[in-house]
Amino acid sequence: MTGNTGNTGNTGNTGNTGNAGISGEFGGGWLIQDRADLPFVTRLDPTNINELGRLRRGAPADGFGDRHWTAKWYAWSILHELAPTGWAAAAEPSLTAIKNALVANFGVELDNLVLAARDERPDAMGPILSQDVEFISDYLALSAMTPGSHPKTYRVLHIASQIGSFGALYFKALYDVTRPSQLCPALLPPVPVPGHSSFPSGHSTQAHLMQLCMKEVLGHPNSNLPAADQDILNANLAILADSVARNREIAGLHYPSDSAGGKDLANSLLTALLNCPPLFPSTTAANRFNDAIAKAAREWS
Repeated sequence: MTGNTGNTGNTGNTGNTGNAGISGEFGGGWLIQDRADLPFVTRLDPTNINELGRLRRGAPADGFGDRHWTAKWYAWSILHELAPTGWAAAAEPSLTAIKNALVANFGVELDNLVLAARDERPDAMGPILSQDVEFISDYLALSAMTPGSHPKTYRVLHIASQIGSFGALYFKALYDVTRPSQLCPALLPPVPVPGHSSFPSGHSTQAHLMQLCMKEVLGHPNSNLPAADQDILNANLAILADSVARNREIAGLHYPSDSAGGKDLANSLLTALLNCPPLFPSTTAANRFNDAIAKAAREWS
């Protein structure tokens, strides 16, 4: 059964999608010992009438159950809900304008990155390294939660990560913008340069979509968190999202316009997620994203 854990290794190939390997992602990897000569399933129940393998709970029609869905797999179903909509067409005009401004000012933006590498990189090296592979843990720590204490909110963060990566990679393929370190090798990024183009920043898209999704959770009618506490947490999360994006600039991986494009895309993606039709309209009135937000909100009081 340990072979199941190998699936998580593929997440790194998507170019720092940001959030695999967080503790609490249950659902595989254990090795259960059993006796070959007397398997547990053949033992008799305490009444000595039935083998344990003949005892049943519920029925197949009962379903797998919402609480058994781990965060990363649930996020895939939200992606399928979003994909058939016109989300990309709605986001494209604004992103194209930001990209065109970047192309017109490559020199200025590169000069700013050189200054950032000189003046800011030494102090920023810690978060640059820690956020390269994942940064859901930053949102967990800042919100004083764990995957166990707030499993539905943890699920929402994974949704934001998955959808953010999906959206950013579409536009990366569309625009194919040159990476800063391709134009200025002396930037010498301290982490591997991802194997995809620069604009928009995937880290910025994911980080800002996480922040926006958390704001939806905290402000939902199901949440009992006082308004003052919401304001404080939302302010903290907004600064964190900007910091995640900025650290990628300081590392020489992204232009400032890449970060701006990611933030813009995150807003477009949230609008699309809130308004896309249900994946299974015959079984639910709300789409799965709104349902996930509503369930996460109940964890906040």
